Amino acid sequence: MKDISEEFQTLMNRKNLVEKYKSILNEVTRDPDVINFISDHRQDLDKDVLTKSASKLYEYCEEKKKIARHEPSQVPGYMPVLIISNHLIDIAYQPTKELIEEQNAVQLKRRVKSINMPKIIRDASFKSFIREDSRNAALLSAIQFTNHYIEKPRDFHKGIYIYGALGIGKTYLLGAMANRLAHNGFQTTMIHFPSFAAEMKESISNSTFGEKTNAIKRAPILMIDDIGADSSSTWIRDDVLGVILEYRMQEELPTCFTSNFSMEELQKGYLTISVRGDEEPIKAQRIIERIKFLSEEVQMTGENRRNPDA
Repeated sequence: MKDISEEFQTLMNRKNLVEKYKSILNEVTRDPDVINFISDHRQDLDKDVLTKSASKLYEYCEEKKKIARHEPSQVPGYMPVLIISNHLIDIAYQPTKELIEEQNAVQLKRRVKSINMPKIIRDASFKSFIREDSRNAALLSAIQFTNHYIEKPRDFHKGIYIYGALGIGKTYLLGAMANRLAHNGFQTTMIHFPSFAAEMKESISNSTFGEKTNAIKRAPILMIDDIGADSSSTWIRDDVLGVILEYRMQEELPTCFTSNFSMEELQKGYLTISVRGDEEPIKAQRIIERIKFLSEEVQMTGENRRNPDA
């Protein structure tokens, strides 16, 4: 025979559970979101939906409270939403605004692949580009190129070849173009050519030359920064730059450049004369013809913002 005290305790526990259940049900049915949801979907729900869905409603309300208090939730980064499942109330989890922004930021970084480029380009934008008469022609060309590409990405669009003195914002403008394209879902690869050339020389020893060349030449949009700033060599000119430009010309892939030299200066100097001092005008002309096919030349002038005293 059961002890009377045990039976009494069991009854009290049941009573406490019933009271707690009533308290929970009373709490969740006062929640404005729950009230609105039931009101909007009443005809699709069972009559005793509150009883059958009490646990889900409680979970929904508790998770909302945790998120509001910035406490760890059951599904971090996701917000609970009420849905209907088999005429009962259920919960689905959708990403929060913060998580979406974080994911978008990650995607943006992935869309701009920069190789040996300065950190400043990460936040570069047309809006923050300082507008002056001496820089506006280049800015306009950059905006036109990005707009045309965004509107008709399957068409061939000539890139731009920006040339001018040191520190006037050529690289920053490339970064602004890349970020604008990234915001619209397009992937851009940016390379600092002198650093890339040195990396390609090292790639011979570790057997990654072909892999790296293919990755660059096939980039959907390629931006080559500071072309002509390294010491010229016939191998870099013909087997690296020449191969990349030939492929991009044949495939009509958009390509942009920056340089301290005009196209004519680049052809007569950097591309013609090798480290050994040999002159190869025909090969230089072949390279410059590909650059002209891929881009329109635009000059940028202004003060050296990187080092005003230079």
